[in-house]
Amino acid sequence: MKKFLFLMASGALLLSGCGDNGNDGGSDNSGNEEASDGPNLEATQVIGDDVEGATELTFWNFNELHTGFFEDAVTRWNEEFPDRAIQLTAETYPIDQMHNNLLLSLQSGSGAPDIADIEVSMFANFLQGEPQMLPLNDKIEPELDNLVESRYQMYAKDGQFYGMDYHVGATVMYYNEEIMNEAGVDIDSIKTWDDYVEAGKKVVENTDAMMTTVESDETWSFQPLISQRESDYFDENGEVILDNDINVDTLQFLHDLVYEHEIAELTPGGFHHAEEYYGYMNEGGAASLMMPMWYMGRFLDYMGDLEGKMQIRPLPLWEEGGNRSAGMGGTGTVVTNQTEEPELAKDFLAYAKLTEEGNIQLWKILGFDPPRHDVWDNEEMRADNRFYDYFHDDIFDILLDVRDEIAEVNITEQTSNATQELQSNVMHSVLRDQSKTPEEALTDAAEAVRSRMTE
Repeated sequence: MKKFLFLMASGALLLSGCGDNGNDGGSDNSGNEEASDGPNLEATQVIGDDVEGATELTFWNFNELHTGFFEDAVTRWNEEFPDRAIQLTAETYPIDQMHNNLLLSLQSGSGAPDIADIEVSMFANFLQGEPQMLPLNDKIEPELDNLVESRYQMYAKDGQFYGMDYHVGATVMYYNEEIMNEAGVDIDSIKTWDDYVEAGKKVVENTDAMMTTVESDETWSFQPLISQRESDYFDENGEVILDNDINVDTLQFLHDLVYEHEIAELTPGGFHHAEEYYGYMNEGGAASLMMPMWYMGRFLDYMGDLEGKMQIRPLPLWEEGGNRSAGMGGTGTVVTNQTEEPELAKDFLAYAKLTEEGNIQLWKILGFDPPRHDVWDNEEMRADNRFYDYFHDDIFDILLDVRDEIAEVNITEQTSNATQELQSNVMHSVLRDQSKTPEEALTDAAEAVRSRMTE
């Protein structure tokens, strides 16, 4: 444990792009920054300070957009429950520093906030030993029938739920219908990945665009595909399966999109959150992109010229009866065991993230696909907003169609190490350098992760 704490404090662990560090929330600050004596505060906002007698709660996050969501929740809560009014101090820190300092404060027994966001790939670090967070079963279990349960199992241990997510993160295919029409392809005719490859050949032959791009610096081109095939980095027992046949075959498929079928190219800038990629896509560089639903905001923020051209569809199938989506990314909001107001903090968090109104606000404010699937066909979800204006108005019809086709993701304390191996070694050696085969690269990565598990 001392070795683990040293690694955390020295910043040796990279946070992988599984949550809000440039992915489902808005900031692109996913560096390997060293922790200082205290977190470097980026922003602070006091919400509800004009309410007399309000109980003070603190909230740590690494994405200021989440503060905006909780600002709305505090306002609604204080109007509905004036006798239990809240003053919420929301503090935003750099992502690595926040997690490092949160972990250290929980382990030391002092200095932690009442409520905190924890990025999904780091969550297992906070579940080691006896979790220093309050179980949320009394809030979550009564709502499980209305929830996409896999999004809560990621934050569970020994039957206890500790985190509430912001979204499902359903992975979809974004098509530039203008390019697809020019190529003579009806996007609704693409049912399988074989269909997708054939459509890509028509795009390359008949237009100036590529069919898609493949990341060489992150894992958003790889992880959704293996999850779609019900594989993972680890099995349900935490054993490494990174080098299994499905994963090797999937990585070979990505390689072949670029070098055999020649319908894809490596993503400009290396990943789909790079400025180079935004410019490339905005100018019609590729006809399609596979990313989670929360990526919609990137189109609105950075690719304005594509408004009205983009259509969302389920992922193509690997085989008949398979899955057409994958739940990717995530941030679990927790109540720490250092809060002096446990019931108030839990009640408020449930109000913000479990209620129907809270889930509708997740869509309206953040543009996320909310974890409560029973709101997906709510009339309020169909009201005009900037996302519908940019894309189209049947987004949630598509989500309802794939609701039961989202596999669970197995998160362990080694998830960040596996992701780092993929980002730093595997993707470069297979896709950029072509110095290793998919089998060689994944075998080496799996062995590296296994060796870390025995240290």
